[in-house]
Amino acid sequence: MKAVVYTKYGPPDVLQLKEVEKPTPKDNEILIKVHATTVSSMDYRFRNGKTLIARLLMTGLLKPKNPILGVELAGEIESVGRNVKVFKPGDQVYGVTRSGAHAEYICMPEENVVMKPTNMTYEEAAAVPFGACVALQFLRDYGGIQSGQKVLINGASGGVGTFAVQLAKYFGAEVTGVCSTTNLELVQSLGADRVIDYTKEDFTKNGQTYDIIFDAVGKNSFSKCKNSLNQKGIYLSTVATIPLLLQMLWTSKIGSKKAIFTMPPLPTKDLIFLKELIEAGKIKSVIDRTYPLSDTAEAHRYSEKGHAKGKVVITL
Repeated sequence: MKAVVYTKYGPPDVLQLKEVEKPTPKDNEILIKVHATTVSSMDYRFRNGKTLIARLLMTGLLKPKNPILGVELAGEIESVGRNVKVFKPGDQVYGVTRSGAHAEYICMPEENVVMKPTNMTYEEAAAVPFGACVALQFLRDYGGIQSGQKVLINGASGGVGTFAVQLAKYFGAEVTGVCSTTNLELVQSLGADRVIDYTKEDFTKNGQTYDIIFDAVGKNSFSKCKNSLNQKGIYLSTVATIPLLLQMLWTSKIGSKKAIFTMPPLPTKDLIFLKELIEAGKIKSVIDRTYPLSDTAEAHRYSEKGHAKGKVVITL
């Protein structure tokens, strides 16, 4: 089978399209023919190797442990292991993994996938699992979002931010989105009550305060945002840095305002919950561009610029 492989950290050029052995499912696994996957922020951060914490904890200190990237996908089940009870060949599914989706086939535990939303294409479905799960778990599980709260989403037009805006509205929050000039209409269309153009206004200096500030792109800091939090306000970030980890430790012991980073788990129940919201018309995926598998390096190059509206999708 064809797969995009990297054997060292570096720029997009380290990604190579190669023939590799097609995997065989274990007893508790399903073999999926991948129809669509994405380039997420996790993919290009893992590839460039610039985040020491990620290399220490996940990807490998000196070189990648898993040579195939890709954390979310949609496809069709080709075969199943003998202990698989829920799925059968031909089922259309979508799911999330830690790596391996930038390939024609992938084996995954059955608990990592659910049936694809019936009202989505493979491309639309592949754009959901990682970004939507991260947004859901940060806002609901770590932010404790409540109806009536004031929530600010920094990076509201990105792969996580587009879902964060929609989910915050679903939970009944008053939502402010922060994005660039070209994305104001998109963020408004997703339900934001107010949109701030960061090229013209610094939300940390306008005097407004929020119950939750969700930095979906990791471009701010708790110390910079602290004065924009209400008492008992929470700052959430998707990007781990040494200062943030120290702030997490400090705020867990002292003060009413909290800084939180975590690597969210990826439970099936959230994929089922998201599927139900999608089929009810409550949330949707936003796709900026699509690339064939052979152009994955170019997809990384574009995604890494940080200006994508929603997701960058790879089709197979």
